[in-house]
Amino acid sequence: MPAQPFPSADIEVPEELSRLRELAYNLWWCWNPRARRLFSWIHTQLWDTYKNPVELLINIEPSRWETVLADGGAFMPDYRRVMRDFDRYIDPNKKTDFASKYPSYNGGPVAYISTEFGIHESLGIYSGGLGVLSADHAKAASDSGLPFVGIGIMYRKGYFHQTVDPDGRQHHTFRNFDFYRLPLRPLHTATGRDLIVSVEFPDREVQVRVWQLTVGRVKLYLLDTDIVENDPADRPITSQLYVRGREMRLCQEIVLGIGAVKALRELGIQPALWHMNEGHSAFLLIERFRELLREDVPWEQAVEQIRASTLFTTHTPVSAGHETFDIELVRKYMAVYAASMGVDVAKILDLGLAFPEGGGQPFNLTALAIRMSCCSNGVSRLHGQIANQMWRHLSPNAKTEPEPIKYVTNGVHVPTWLGPEIRNLIEDEIGTGWEENLCDPAYWQQVNKFTDEDLWDRHYHQKQRLIRLVRSQLVEQWARHGKSPDEMREMAGMLDPNALTIGFGRRFATYKRSGLIFQNYRRLRSIITDPAHPVQIIFSGKAHPADVPGQELIQQIIHMAFESDLRGHIFFVEDYEIRIARHLVQGSDVWLNTPRRPREASGTSGMKAAMNGAINFSVCDGWWPEAYNGRNGWMIGDDREFDNYEMQDYEDSSSFYDILEHQVIPLYYENRDRDLPRGWVAMMKESMASIIPAFSSARMVDDYVREAYMPIVGQADGSSGQQ
Repeated sequence: MPAQPFPSADIEVPEELSRLRELAYNLWWCWNPRARRLFSWIHTQLWDTYKNPVELLINIEPSRWETVLADGGAFMPDYRRVMRDFDRYIDPNKKTDFASKYPSYNGGPVAYISTEFGIHESLGIYSGGLGVLSADHAKAASDSGLPFVGIGIMYRKGYFHQTVDPDGRQHHTFRNFDFYRLPLRPLHTATGRDLIVSVEFPDREVQVRVWQLTVGRVKLYLLDTDIVENDPADRPITSQLYVRGREMRLCQEIVLGIGAVKALRELGIQPALWHMNEGHSAFLLIERFRELLREDVPWEQAVEQIRASTLFTTHTPVSAGHETFDIELVRKYMAVYAASMGVDVAKILDLGLAFPEGGGQPFNLTALAIRMSCCSNGVSRLHGQIANQMWRHLSPNAKTEPEPIKYVTNGVHVPTWLGPEIRNLIEDEIGTGWEENLCDPAYWQQVNKFTDEDLWDRHYHQKQRLIRLVRSQLVEQWARHGKSPDEMREMAGMLDPNALTIGFGRRFATYKRSGLIFQNYRRLRSIITDPAHPVQIIFSGKAHPADVPGQELIQQIIHMAFESDLRGHIFFVEDYEIRIARHLVQGSDVWLNTPRRPREASGTSGMKAAMNGAINFSVCDGWWPEAYNGRNGWMIGDDREFDNYEMQDYEDSSSFYDILEHQVIPLYYENRDRDLPRGWVAMMKESMASIIPAFSSARMVDDYVREAYMPIVGQADGSSGQQ
């Protein structure tokens, strides 16, 4: 099914620059600095406003092209170079990493289904870590040449935008996306009609339009119910990410799962395997059941066939993080599927029970996904252990393996998250081939070639950019609150680029303990307000609209930031999203992580910070126990298990204060040589060298290919997975 050549939005560019359209509609530009600079050069103000090349090209005045072409000596060489780089990247004949390792592979793609994709801030169809991880997975799959397609939802309103009022209360606003002003293409049938698939609901069918997003070599197919063919009551199903209403959430996840299978079938794509990223997409299993039963495949044989080509990744060890629904509500929606299969609906409902016996259980999508997958995994070594404690009894391999649920530790897409100054330093001192050597630990030992002066200077420039962003955001926020000009001038002068700066950016769920450091307010104040050794801590994050305790945490921190005697040392930046996250991880000196062990499945923000020279200061949870070597950061607390949360909070906060006061601050401020904290810079180098190769998404995707994808394909088609 072809994509429309270009959406109906009116994009006119000079013939000499005609390929700018093609470039704008491939998200490769979002991790290629030269491509972004090219768009910025065309019109800096529009680029800074939109950060979206499609919107830029739509809104540019025709007269601006005369200026661009008149200065062709500066612009045209960059344009040609970017297009050469782009062509080399997407060249179908290029020998990719995957093709080199599996030269005989001729099977279908991996179908990766996720409820959110955080590819870039201009596409607000993500809420946080899960979406960013999904996008980094797709980008790394593109880099490696892995046959891969993604399926998600194109949310008309996306996730909410956060503002805080003068009392620190979080407010939620939603904005409608104009899809035709995004780097997004509608798909059409061979006859030119919109590509639409039908998803059955009780007493009706919901029509789902399919959009295409191109991410390098990878295609993402996004599902949309907001079309005129649907009843007005059904059009909002794909409106908001993580909608609060439980029945609407169920409808959304039925559209994702059932719609994913139908869309790929309509596109003629036959996946070699299905990778469910979290349980939100688990209803795809029901559609695959229905396909087989309609072909008269017996139920038990259908179970085995589906399992043989299905992988499931769970991202949370927190019980509340697993999607469950009232069993009668699921019965209402699954009855039509059971009838079309010729089975009792109880047969479907039983697949989603977490325990084989006991009434009153909800329908659990994680249980459905694990029960119907030949392989399930957590996203860190520790999380794999926890996942086995929670779910091993549901795994088809429980009788043959002591730990049937495996783990693949998450990673991050280095080209996306690496700051420009640090990236330039790497290319100046190590070479431009670093993207082909992301997984080589020996290669990354070359960061020790950096002079202390160079690394510190590049980091300092990224830190200054972070501070400019925070000042700008807070002045805008204070203006909305009616602060006086003098107060806003004061804010514009706050934040010292020479002061030790700690970053904390994440979802404000209570288990992440955003307020842990305030347990002993007096001690914290005495440590961070020392005039000779000041510390500034920048917080940013959202709480789900239904998460009242998380919103109360935000309110408390805002009070600390602006109404207490910690003013000038604590800051809160509203509306946390990819752009703010990028500045935080690139500019912080220290990255703070304080979850309640063992509730952090993995965490990836600390990986992004480390590659930029920030030093992790984290609880012994998620990915950090695998990364920490005693020389690349600090560990808060230890690996003890606590039954008493108050005792755990006391122990961890005491550890935080002790390490901050006696290790972190002295290393940053004392024993400087020509105003350089050489011991600190040595730890920065160790952090980069040890974390980049072990925690890149290139390593993560390689692990999935080697440990799951190819073995599963081998099982599914009866041949060796590594041909």
